[in-house]
Amino acid sequence: MPQATIRFKRCLQDSQDLGTEEHMVARVVFDLAVDGRVLEDLTVNIKQPVGDDYATAPIEVVKPEGYSGPLDYEAFRREVESYYRGLVGSGGGAIRVAPGGSGRLRMRNNLIFSPKTVRINHPEGAGGW
Repeated sequence: MPQATIRFKRCLQDSQDLGTEEHMVARVVFDLAVDGRVLEDLTVNIKQPVGDDYATAPIEVVKPEGYSGPLDYEAFRREVESYYRGLVGSGGGAIRVAPGGSGRLRMRNNLIFSPKTVRINHPEGAGGW
């Protein structure tokens, strides 16, 4: 199966509240190399609804802006979630927040530059999205 290469560039953590009415909203910027072309500075919005446990609940990933071709959604979602959790959370390299901590934490407008490259299977023809 053909491969697509995702080059994550940065993440804007719009908001994340922990300790009460937990939620997260962020945007990830990346390049996508697929079908012999490179699409630069695509964006994808991600979120966790109010009340979900930030450490364990899946992160919702919407369709990327700037790309309308086929993409293996589940593989893409997994990689975007892994990228975000590698930046923010209990294993975060940029903002480390331990689950079950006491008190409340409110984060806004954190821009994190962190390159990461991954490959996912790329479905041929129409499909995936």
